Amino acid sequence: MTRTEFLEKLHGRENFKRAVLSKIVVDRGARSCEFSIVTDSAYTPEDEAFAAQAVREAVPDSLQTSVKISKLVADAQIVRHKIVDYLAHNHRAAAAFVRAEDIDVEREGDKVKFIFGVDEEERSFFETRDILPGIVAMLENNFCDRFEGALAYKDKGELPDEEDDAPDDDDPADYRPPRTFKVHNFETIDFGDVTKVATYIKDCTFRSNSLTICGQITFMQERESQKGKPYIRFTISDSTAPMNFSYFIKKKTEEKIRALQQGDWIVCTGENEFFNGRLSFTARYINRGTPPPDFVPEKLPTKQAPAHYRVVAPEKLTDYNQMNLFDQSVIPDCLKENTFVVFDLETTGLVNIPTNGKMDAITEIGAVKIIDGEIKEKFTTLVDPERPLTEEIVKLTGITDDMLKGAPKIADVIPDFYKFCEGSYLVGHNVQFDYRFVQYYASQNEYSFEQKTFDTLSIAQSILFLKNYKLDTIADHYGITFNHHRACDDALTTAKIFIELIKAKKCLPNA
Repeated sequence: MTRTEFLEKLHGRENFKRAVLSKIVVDRGARSCEFSIVTDSAYTPEDEAFAAQAVREAVPDSLQTSVKISKLVADAQIVRHKIVDYLAHNHRAAAAFVRAEDIDVEREGDKVKFIFGVDEEERSFFETRDILPGIVAMLENNFCDRFEGALAYKDKGELPDEEDDAPDDDDPADYRPPRTFKVHNFETIDFGDVTKVATYIKDCTFRSNSLTICGQITFMQERESQKGKPYIRFTISDSTAPMNFSYFIKKKTEEKIRALQQGDWIVCTGENEFFNGRLSFTARYINRGTPPPDFVPEKLPTKQAPAHYRVVAPEKLTDYNQMNLFDQSVIPDCLKENTFVVFDLETTGLVNIPTNGKMDAITEIGAVKIIDGEIKEKFTTLVDPERPLTEEIVKLTGITDDMLKGAPKIADVIPDFYKFCEGSYLVGHNVQFDYRFVQYYASQNEYSFEQKTFDTLSIAQSILFLKNYKLDTIADHYGITFNHHRACDDALTTAKIFIELIKAKKCLPNA
């Protein structure tokens, strides 16, 4: 039975005559299939039985079937919420300047019309992209009505300040748009009718068929595709992060593009899409442009730390094996006057930047807290990576798929880890590697880690003379024994090494 035939059968029932099939979920492992049906009429148990039988007839006998029916009427508030949520996940640049109050929703006969209030610059942004058709398709997949989108001029003036309310951690619609800045000194090379608002490169962790970035060229090299088509590989940076991308040369702009040099500022508009499991940006248009004068990146908005630990709570730590390792009388004041969280992660692999490939996942977080110069608390949890582990990772860490069954997901762990780290400096061994994982997954859940970090690897290299500076080598130097490649043990060992290094250095690095 085809989708069309299924809907024709469904529409023969009075209470399903305008119903839509919003989703089909197939679980191959469980050999089951669930149909989600939306209707705008009240339905009876007999209607449910009818729908269940129709689903059974539409699905191969080898699959178990179920049906989920929802009654949903396209009232203005719900439609606005759906549109805002859709933009947040599919067109984040548009979400940066479209608010719910900018969307009018009205019914015209059997059709629902939504109208975006936009200024002139925003109108150009919408008209050069297929945003409205995408919204129409999304709404018609979720409601039993036909929809039409339009744009209308609205003088927005200065945006009002948002109320300084603490965000609701339980609100699924809570969303942080990417940061943007207005492009200055715009000069057309390719095509001038592009948005003059650039997204921070660090925030370009989402798919978009029309993304604009602005950065300074740090690398460019001409190459040739397998089909013999010339293109240039660029690296640019806007001071928040670098971005690598390709641009295929056009005859009409070839001379101006080849005249670009390292150090030039350019504005690039193109697609940010997944290719071979990797988020990859390809520029369609390149023009000249710069950030505003004296541009300083704004801090990423962040949720407040939760009032209480919800999934993972810290525990008091007493290390009986090596509790006499340190002479407290010689611990410098800089350790006693500040609080440090020393952390380590275990992960499914090494990819910690989305533009370098499919992001690997965190499988374990281990952290200890140094208070008044002593290691007093620990925070430890396994994390469900929602993917199978490789044999290599299992051998390296000793963590297996079975151990991770039932572990909390990273979205549930990050709020508690953010609370544990609040008000502390962060310390790690090769700290930036793990910190990028933390920052990425925190950002996905609307938390921003911006603490100053200290790296025991670089500190050890500056004051010790060893054959190498691996964690176990430095631990051997100080007579510390531990179970390497488990996060909590690595974090505890790193904390002890950090204390010894700062005792020798007598001050914090760069302080």
